[in-house]
Amino acid sequence: MTGGLTGTGPGMADDGDVGGFAGGLGARLAGSDEGAATLAFEVRDEHLNPAGTLHGGVVATLVDTAMGQAVRTTTDDGEVPATSQLTVTYLRPGKPGRLEVRGRVRTRGEHLTICEADVEQDGRAVAHAVATFALLDR
Repeated sequence: MTGGLTGTGPGMADDGDVGGFAGGLGARLAGSDEGAATLAFEVRDEHLNPAGTLHGGVVATLVDTAMGQAVRTTTDDGEVPATSQLTVTYLRPGKPGRLEVRGRVRTRGEHLTICEADVEQDGRAVAHAVATFALLDR
């Protein structure tokens, strides 16, 4: 799902800007489809922790954003996804360079949606995440 946008849902910008905190970090929406979204992110020095690797909070922000964008491809105009639980498993340290973050909806209920996300760099897994999103009314 990389390349141009293949679809957007309510509240999703059509220019690749994810907005908010993740947008301020430099995350861009690289593609989306029903129940899925891919972010592109360039890890720079300001995203590193004192050990010189990608800060875990940046990774958490990216997976949360990718999964939230995936949920938004399945919602109506009056529904807003809100993260109610997030678990991130860090598999290896990230480093400066390009990351790809793929989020997808696994199960959608009436009020809760379960998602997964994977973070890759240079074709290798950096992190895996699972989250539950509550669907709130605007």
